[in-house]
Amino acid sequence: MGRCYAHLTIEDRCDLARRHAAARGRPSYPPLLMVKVLLLQQWYSLSDPQMEEALGDRLSFRRFVGLGLQDATPDHSTISRFRAALEAEGLSERLFAALAQQLEAQDLVLKEGTLLDATLVAAQVRRPPLAAGRGASSATDPDAAWTQTGRGTRSHFGYKMHLGVDADTGVVRRAVLTPANVYESEVADTLVSSDEQAVYADRAYESTRRRQWLRAQGINDRIMHRANKHQPELTVWQQRRNELIEQRRALVEKVFGTLKRSYGYQRVRYCGLGRNAVEMWFKLMAYNLRKADTWAWAAG
Repeated sequence: MGRCYAHLTIEDRCDLARRHAAARGRPSYPPLLMVKVLLLQQWYSLSDPQMEEALGDRLSFRRFVGLGLQDATPDHSTISRFRAALEAEGLSERLFAALAQQLEAQDLVLKEGTLLDATLVAAQVRRPPLAAGRGASSATDPDAAWTQTGRGTRSHFGYKMHLGVDADTGVVRRAVLTPANVYESEVADTLVSSDEQAVYADRAYESTRRRQWLRAQGINDRIMHRANKHQPELTVWQQRRNELIEQRRALVEKVFGTLKRSYGYQRVRYCGLGRNAVEMWFKLMAYNLRKADTWAWAAG
């Protein structure tokens, strides 16, 4: 993890340390130590006060972040300020990208294909009223939004996480967090790394422009077909192609399942897109590190 952090520029690190340092109160901590603290939060689903308590009680936690037995520990407000500094500078996404580069260097991203998909994550706040097919916004979390699922039979209030996942290893390569009402196809192109051999996606991502763009990039188009007014029924070949693509895409559902079950990502922890994006990036870093550890263990 230290090597990952070292990929940020010196200017980035100094600026983060300067913003994190406080003129009064408890002394600031090394940024890498605080990054490890935020990772521990994701692995063990701890709030800031719980993290403060755990750092005081667990020797394994202190050893992991680099604290000696006699060292002072970051309190919950220090952890919160550090997270706010990451949000202000957009450094959490850079950390995620730096880690992704480390995983690629260790051949943990095969680039034979990228799986595109999205999942809904509930807002932390109470759901505002939903009436006449249009939901009210929340004054507490105005970034959260309503969307309809299940052909309009179910309603969801919150956010949507869009992922680009390596088709062979399950490592997350790209991600975007949006309000729940943002359609998957709107952000799909940002999830393509442009160095993969193929892109696999369901019907929600189909568009003539995207298919042409993938061909121009030299990337194999593995987006499922869907019926439309010009073609009410799919051909036998298209149906079979969809079945094969669906089998290949099964891995991305496992990624979502792990994030929701093991990392508690059924619901966001904070209010606002920016703060929740920081949480998402750290959950994905924690997930990728665990995935890398699993692959390293399997390899020998």
